[in-house]
Amino acid sequence: MESVFLEGFFLQASLIFALGAQNLFVLESGLKRQHPIIISMTCFLCDLSLIMVGVAGTASVLSEFHQLKIVFGILGIVFMAIYGMNKMLRPEIPEEESIRLGHTVRRSILLSITFSILNPHAYLDAIILIGGYSTKYLLLSERINLGLGAAFFSLVWFLALSYGASVMKPLLQNPQRMRVISIVTGK
Repeated sequence: MESVFLEGFFLQASLIFALGAQNLFVLESGLKRQHPIIISMTCFLCDLSLIMVGVAGTASVLSEFHQLKIVFGILGIVFMAIYGMNKMLRPEIPEEESIRLGHTVRRSILLSITFSILNPHAYLDAIILIGGYSTKYLLLSERINLGLGAAFFSLVWFLALSYGASVMKPLLQNPQRMRVISIVTGK
């Protein structure tokens, strides 16, 4: 059973390393020290939920109802486009002002859920890829174990990303560098 857990752990590691909107949000919250534990845990719980839904068989359901994939995809694209345009077009707020304005805990949780649930890659990774991959196991307990391994990597990743941000702060402190990263990644 532990080999299935590790298989899920490494499968998620291969999927999550891309610097998408969710990862950049976690990184940015870590840099600004705005509720990094709460944001990391919320993103983890969302990933855990989506992965468990995937390994429980939703990948099979979505393959039957293509319209649901289209609806989730459109919602995700609209959210990411609006957020990305807002991020690129708004004037840069000085760091001191940004820290002072901050995010409330409630806003941080809502943004974490939004970046996790309205992210089309979350569905692709958690439900289609991990859920689909888990179908090679006949026993539900093995599929859940694979999912738990994948979710555990998400937890490790989000905590490392948010707390690693403080280590990388001198490199990423430059507003121009962060702007370039935001533009290149579409966040």
